[in-house]
Formats: sequence, C-alpha cells, structure tokens
Amino acid sequence: MYNYLDFEKPVQDLEGKILELKKLAENGEAVDVGDEISRLEKRSRDALRDAYKALTPWQKVQVARHPDRPHCVDYIKGLFNDFTPLAGDRNFGEDQAIVGGFARFRGEPVAIIGQEKGSDTTSRLKHNFGSVRPEGYRKAVRLMELADRFNIPLLTLVDTAGAYPGVGAEERGQAEAIARSTSACLGLKVPSISVVIGEGGSGGAIAIATANRVYMLEHAIYSVISPEGAASILWRDTTRSKDAATNMKITAQDLLELKIIDAIIPEPLGGAHRGAETVIAATGDLIAKTMKEFSGANTDFREQRREKYLAMGRSL
Repeated sequence: MYNYLDFEKPVQDLEGKILELKKLAENGEAVDVGDEISRLEKRSRDALRDAYKALTPWQKVQVARHPDRPHCVDYIKGLFNDFTPLAGDRNFGEDQAIVGGFARFRGEPVAIIGQEKGSDTTSRLKHNFGSVRPEGYRKAVRLMELADRFNIPLLTLVDTAGAYPGVGAEERGQAEAIARSTSACLGLKVPSISVVIGEGGSGGAIAIATANRVYMLEHAIYSVISPEGAASILWRDTTRSKDAATNMKITAQDLLELKIIDAIIPEPLGGAHRGAETVIAATGDLIAKTMKEFSGANTDFREQRREKYLAMGRSL
C-alpha cells in the first residue's frame, strides 16, 4: 500500500478493496474473486489517470514532497557504478544532507553531488531532511574543484525544501557558503548537468543546480521560496499556500515555458514513487544523451553557462 495524498482518496478506496479481496482469496475465504479484482483494478487505473491528468500546482507540490519518491541515494544506486563517496568540507565537519563523490556512469567517470532527504525517521535525522548546512555547501565546492581539476563532468541531483535556517548555520556563514557554491557552479570549466528530482527549494537548490543543462521530473517543483513561506510573507496567511503555488509558476511545465529549465523527464502514472525504476532509467537515458552531446561539442562550458543565465534575465 502507498502513502496516499488527499486528492488520491478514490484510488485509495479502490486499492483498499482490491487488497481485501486478494487477502480473502489467499486465505480461501472467497470462491472466485478474480473477475471482481480485475474490474476494480481497471477502475483504480482509471481513477488514478483522472487524478493525475490535470494536477494543480499545489497538488504537484504534494507529489514532489511524497515520502516514497525515489531519493538521491536511489538514483546513485540505480545509475552509477563504483561510487566512491567523499566526506567533509576540510573546514568544519561533515554534512550528510549532501551526498557526493565520484563514480562511473555507463563506463565514463563522473562527479556526483546530491541532496538526500532520507526515507525513514532514522535516515531523515541523519540527513537533516535534506536541509544543507554551510559545511555541506563547502563540501560541494570541494567536489566541484576536484571535478574541474581532473576534467570530470559534474551531475547534481536536487531535492531540498531549502538550506538549513538554524542559528548555528547562520553563525557559520550560510549565505556566504551558498553564494560560493553557486559561484563555483558558474565557474566550472567542465560540463554540468542538474536534475531536480523532487523539491528545488530556494538558494539551497540553486547552490548546486546552476548547470549547463537543468532538467526536472514531471511532478517536481523549483521555486525561490516555498509556497507556505510566500503565503506567509505576501498575505500573512499560510493557508493561502495553494494560491502562492499557482501564482509563483513553480511547476516543471511553467518553468520549461519560461525557459528556466531545458527539459522535463516524464514520470509514471501516479508519480515517481509508483515506478521508481522507470523514472530512474529515464533520467539516466537523458543524462547519457546530454553527455554524448557535450563530448562531441567544441564548447566553452563556462561561457555557455554564463550566456544561459544572462539570457534568462534578459527574457524575464
């Protein structure tokens, strides 16, 4: 059984009935429920398709935050070989909200930096729910510098509600760390690809997402502030988060139209959590296609990145 969202209630009811019938059949308490199960499964698929065919921006926020979505560590496990994690910023300590290191992607060496939220209580506390502290961004900068030194392409996986807002993080220079990480992204001589796999929240996301190519999953979000934060600032009313989500243009479809991102990776019906292997494979295919384009191009990647972001400012 899945963790169901509010708008998935009809699907939850149908799948609950299917599960009950299957248990009765397994225990020998039902004569022949095969036809009824098939009928309910079709109704369930239709209900899921109806629910997802026209999601509102707020519903996409809910899907992007779904606890069962594949996380950074799932993509690393599914797409890369010989992953060697590196830890610490050589200044203060280790921040496990950032997972990074070097690996092989379809035989080619790559550097990987990703934000990890965790999938249960223990891992969420370990990774601080994906909210990165200054030492995490400084670790990211260290990895970027290593990638540049050894001429290795950089891949980043973005999934954070935002940088950690605690007093300790501010005392250790959170804003400066985010700015330096963003600057390091812009200054890379090697090609970089970023994929927003869940939430792309504020400067916490931009710090590792300022890449030559930026992709988003179909139901991911990318915003300068959370809908709740925007509602609190604009209307002093967090219950207006739905209005904020709509007006902020935070969905992949809106951002592609605004030319903020470069492409959308389709998700299985019902979201990435209903087909993790499928969406991870699709992400890998797009990364491979992009890396092939980069390898055959005689391009100044730093200049290309500069022009990309200057063009955004001019067009908006």
